[in-house]
Amino acid sequence: MIINYNKAEFKASYGLSSQLPAADRPEFVFSGRSNVGKSSLINKLCNRKKLARVSSAPGKTATINFYSVDQVYFVDLPGYGFAKVSDAERLRWDQLINSYFDQPRQTLVIQLLDSRHAPSADDLQMLKYLRHHGLPFVVALTKADKLKRAEAEQALEEFTGICAPYGCKAVVLTSAEKGTGVDRLWTLLEKAYEGE
Repeated sequence: MIINYNKAEFKASYGLSSQLPAADRPEFVFSGRSNVGKSSLINKLCNRKKLARVSSAPGKTATINFYSVDQVYFVDLPGYGFAKVSDAERLRWDQLINSYFDQPRQTLVIQLLDSRHAPSADDLQMLKYLRHHGLPFVVALTKADKLKRAEAEQALEEFTGICAPYGCKAVVLTSAEKGTGVDRLWTLLEKAYEGE
């Protein structure tokens, strides 16, 4: 284990692109639609219950949240695709996310997709965005504990086929509830950290 995930703490939230700090260490970015389980997965990866604030109301993370995890950052992006947000707020999110990705700082993007549903139009848009910008990414299929074993295997096969054309490096079934896929994700993060 290269990264000590037990050394994790909240660093800061940024709501404006002008506030974003300069990149000074590897960053692992968690992206996904509202309520897909980004905060829950970050908590599970760091073996903590309340490191990332989990909300039952979608669209709650309206800032980019940085967590210091040993010598890297975990970066939690605002969830996209939440309908009840004003156009002005959505525009602010877009500008914030675009300006974050404009700086060459991402070691790996962890794109979260709900294993129980086909990717939404917003999910596909994000996959296109990652491919267009040449950002290395893996896909974490969330809420796998809600599927039967055969359904989970089918979902993994289908999502692998969907994500491959966008340059996805790996698709991992995960469950923040049961810890499914956490070891596999850590292996992928550490490989990216070592530049593999």
